[in-house]
Parts: sequence; structure tokens; C-alpha cells
Amino acid sequence: MKSKIIKSKRTKSKRIKKERDIKKTKKISNIMVNVLVTLESGVTKKVRKVIKSDLEWGKILTPHEFEITRRKGTDKPRFENLSDGSKVGIYYCKCCNLPLFTSKAKYESNTGWPSFYEPFSKNNVKNVKDYSQNMIRDEVLCTRCDAHLGHVFKDGPPPTGLRYCMNYESLSFKEKRI
Repeated sequence: MKSKIIKSKRTKSKRIKKERDIKKTKKISNIMVNVLVTLESGVTKKVRKVIKSDLEWGKILTPHEFEITRRKGTDKPRFENLSDGSKVGIYYCKCCNLPLFTSKAKYESNTGWPSFYEPFSKNNVKNVKDYSQNMIRDEVLCTRCDAHLGHVFKDGPPPTGLRYCMNYESLSFKEKRI
């Protein structure tokens, strides 16, 4: 008898939590914020910021992608290319498809993560201070959806001296002429 009461309380509690998440999602989705980005065509314009609840992101991302992009996780280093170095194209945000980097700016940093010396446009990424893991670093986020992409360091090659060290799971690559 107690077992049935406990189960019904858990079920009711889960249902109430789900209803709250849905209400929260509706409130969040109604917020209209515009951000300035540079599109693939090179045109800079204001577009609607992508704002979703964790519930919505969880439906469109794999659990690993969600952990990296929404919870600020880090991929394990891999010594494989996100795209083979001979391919020319653009790297996009996995969450909102905003162009972030080009293959022209990609280089081998021997860190195990995809590295770039400059973004597609400074409008498309933003840097915020990251004080996690007992370090002070510059975290890189997608301007349009606030996805965690990785970190930027001041030990990169010329011409910028920057190393945008990105997570594999935060980027997607499409071959294109640029």
C-alpha cells in the first residue's frame, strides 16, 4: 500500500515538474532579442537570438552535444580532423547553424582540439571570463544562441596570435567555396 502511495506521489511530482518546464519554455520562447551577426554572404545584420529552454535543447541535441554546448562541458582531446585539411568550407554552430570559423583559419595546434586563429566574424562569437577549474580563461560562446564553443588563448600563430580552441561537438562542417 505504501509503495503505491509513494509511486503516485513520484508520478504526480514528475507531472508537475514537466508542466512547470513547459510553462517556463513558453515564457522563454516569447522573449524577443536581436543580435548583430555576419551571415555566410558577408552581410552583417540583426537577427533574432535563439532562446530555448533546456527541455527544448535536449530534444534537438544528443546528450553529449547538450553537455558540451549547454552545460559548458569539454570534449576529450582527439587527434583526428573535424574535416580533413584538404577540404574547404565553413564551421557552423551545432545549435543554431551560425557560421563561426572557416577552413582558411584552421591550423594544427597539436592540442587534440580543432584550432583556428580567427573567427568567421567577430560578430558571431563572444568572449566571457571563465573562472572554472581554478583557472582564468576566455570562454568563447556563439553570439546567436550562447552555445559554449571552447576557449581562446593568446598563444596562436600569426597574424592574430590567437588560438580558438574549440570542442568537436559544438561545431559542424560543410564543404563550401569561400
